[in-house]
Amino acid sequence: MTILLTGSSRGIGAAILDSLTAAGTAVIGHGTASGIPADFSQPGAADRLWQAALDQAGGAIDLLINNAGIFEANPLDDDDADWLAGWERTMRVNLTAAAELCRLAVLHWQARGVGGRIVNVASRAAYRGDSPAHWHYAASKAGMVAMTKTIARGYARDSILAFAVCPGFTMTGMAEDYLESRGGDKLLADIPLGRVADPAEVASAVRYLALDAPPSMTGAVIDVNGASYVR
Repeated sequence: MTILLTGSSRGIGAAILDSLTAAGTAVIGHGTASGIPADFSQPGAADRLWQAALDQAGGAIDLLINNAGIFEANPLDDDDADWLAGWERTMRVNLTAAAELCRLAVLHWQARGVGGRIVNVASRAAYRGDSPAHWHYAASKAGMVAMTKTIARGYARDSILAFAVCPGFTMTGMAEDYLESRGGDKLLADIPLGRVADPAEVASAVRYLALDAPPSMTGAVIDVNGASYVR
């Protein structure tokens, strides 16, 4: 089995890479020193990554994990052009690039006449929303969840399965900056577990969906948020 994992250089992505490697799978990373570089803010980057990964894998990829993403503030009172640029950058990196890779994966598996799996790392924000400076982030992750469910419903008969994981705050560098900027104690008080998730906890959910989840779970979304949002 060969897996393409985006955003594998740090945080949740690095933990996913470690977990899958420990399971004995072949993982093609994106963004790591030994992986394939791709700047998803640039049109065409996802396609180039996919083609490079296919070449490296000998023509067959069995599983796609979309984890790459950005979390950048986009204040409502920014200049109109700056606000729109921030919105479009986040949408392109977090959602459009993931959609391009999902499309390429589905077409690849259909052409080969085999099944495959997609695991998309979204966010609690897809359901709960986020701060007033992060409309774009919440919208991008909600789009990722809706896309995952649509793929699951559309291609299950082809044995093409799709799942999503929705972490809450996770102790990555990105989360640490946000916690500090928003007052860590106040945010932690909103998490019944009393702490943010460790990247390894999110990685364990991703690994399960990638390697062990039964086909009947296709379309499922797993929450990893310390009960800060339940549904």
